[in-house]
Amino acid sequence: MMSVYRYDKTFEGLLTAIFDAYNRKIFPDYLVAEGGQLPLFAEEVYTVYTGNEKSARVWKAIEKKVSTGACRMIQAVWLSEEPDSDQLLFRYIRKNIDSPVSIETNFGDEDVLAMMKLAKSVNQEAERIRQFVRFQKTADGIFFAPIAPKYNALPLAVDYFHSRFSDQEWVVYDTRRNYGYHYNLKTVDVFTFDENDPLSASGKLHPEQMAENEVLFQDFWKSYIKTMTIRERLNLKLQRQHMPVRFWKYLTEKQS
Repeated sequence: MMSVYRYDKTFEGLLTAIFDAYNRKIFPDYLVAEGGQLPLFAEEVYTVYTGNEKSARVWKAIEKKVSTGACRMIQAVWLSEEPDSDQLLFRYIRKNIDSPVSIETNFGDEDVLAMMKLAKSVNQEAERIRQFVRFQKTADGIFFAPIAPKYNALPLAVDYFHSRFSDQEWVVYDTRRNYGYHYNLKTVDVFTFDENDPLSASGKLHPEQMAENEVLFQDFWKSYIKTMTIRERLNLKLQRQHMPVRFWKYLTEKQS
């Protein structure tokens, strides 16, 4: 019998699905989003109702079975947003719960290997966010930085900005997912622009939204980079390897 679990596509929902599977002793062949298309030969469709108590119990069980590094890996894979990554996580978590010994380093298991590779890619994207963010000072004194990463890796990088720029108010905003983090000199909070706000799509400040000297500073920075660049030694292929093109859109030095 092909079993399908329908859930709300949240991490808490996934953990609740794991709780319900063990409680029902029926494990899903497929996980689908609410309203998503069902597999052709689905015989049983079970709807998961996300419960904080259930998800918390599963997470505590995971923390007892695996290392802190593996817990971080699970969170990174969830943030990948890759197709079927939730099913990969379900299998990985189930294997860890069921196994009497740790499987974290069992690289002969294809799910363990897939988890390691995907988590590594997400963590690399978080590092690129830390490296390639460029802040612009707004007219009201807030430092604003737009990004559009491949993975939803901003949550993994936000602590760096909190530590590094604790003396100034800032917003780091993911324009691809329309959310970001705002630091108000006290707390870091999730922040979302109204969908009609042009910044939510473009991520670029208009000159009238910038601080008085911001345009001058950007022009100076672009001029400095241009002066320091030795065109005969310019290697665009190598540059793209170290600085993926998807980050160029918001790099001051890459604007004409």
